[in-house]
Amino acid sequence: MDDFINWGESIINYSVTYSDRKTLGIVVDSDKTVIVKAPEGAAIELIREKISKRAGWIVKQWQYFDSFGTPAPPRRYISGESHYYLGRQYLLRVEEGRPNSIKYKGRYFEVVCNPKSKAKDLMKGWYRTRAKVKFAEIAEPIITRFARYGVEPTSIYIQEMENRWGSCTQAGKIILNTELIKMPKPCIEYVITHELTHLVHRNHTKAFYDLLEAEMPDWKRWKERLERFL
Repeated sequence: MDDFINWGESIINYSVTYSDRKTLGIVVDSDKTVIVKAPEGAAIELIREKISKRAGWIVKQWQYFDSFGTPAPPRRYISGESHYYLGRQYLLRVEEGRPNSIKYKGRYFEVVCNPKSKAKDLMKGWYRTRAKVKFAEIAEPIITRFARYGVEPTSIYIQEMENRWGSCTQAGKIILNTELIKMPKPCIEYVITHELTHLVHRNHTKAFYDLLEAEMPDWKRWKERLERFL
């Protein structure tokens, strides 16, 4: 079943799937599709009421996905391209040779590999290695501060993600997008603080944002910077 509601200036189109479950659930996909998972026989009025109550959250999810903008053209990892590390822009120089190496100095990333087509894999591996080191370093004082709320992440995991900068599992594992290593340090601090706040308040409630504001008063500035960076 497909339906829609009006919420402010937004029109929320949604589809409903029925299954053997006890509660209503709402899923917002990265393409902005809204799916309501409902118990068999759930009344249409009950579904519309649920969508209305969660409309603000749905629109915020859309805005979150919009923050990734139009995908940039695929990187070719050739000399002359610009690449980022911790918010600074570097030009790429790729030279054929051995052993494989990456150095960054001045305004340049200098990559040596054989053949040159290995530059992409070499750079991705370098970014991942740096992310593991820098994310742990940046997260440590923030985790220490959050100990006052009786929470601590079970682990910090690095992986590539298409539509999220970070996430927090029910088990307390924080997952950070490898691409964050390209961002300015305060952007990384914002994402880590955001996910740690979820250990205290699971949903984006007023209490969640009050705590986020208390821990990082300028979080909006860095969230906006993050949204337009790539």
